[in-house]
Amino acid sequence: MAVARQLREKSAETLAPWDITPAHLRALATLARHGTMRLSELSDHLRIAPRTATEVVDALQARDLVRRRADPADRRAILVEVTERGAGTLAEIRATRGTEAGRVFGRLSPAERVDLARILSKLRD
Repeated sequence: MAVARQLREKSAETLAPWDITPAHLRALATLARHGTMRLSELSDHLRIAPRTATEVVDALQARDLVRRRADPADRRAILVEVTERGAGTLAEIRATRGTEAGRVFGRLSPAERVDLARILSKLRD
């Protein structure tokens, strides 16, 4: 629990310069990975309520990290996509988080990292 808390705190510190929460980052990364999608699809990917997905997208759109546009196949539906600024911000965050992860996990030997990855994978499944 202490390690999980340390990782959460470090994640929040890392994201602070971009004024992005972990939930915002998950949404931005999901859109970058899967491409443009409807809000309902995003909420399914994130496993959150549609209303919560709307709030997350509102926050990202206010920072010009994503944009909404009408779905050409269904004018009632809205599509969400990552902006150029959003893609750049995501790349910066990933680079910074990689450095932070290196600091946290760099204390482990290569063999210990392999063991940890194996154990965490087993627990995840």
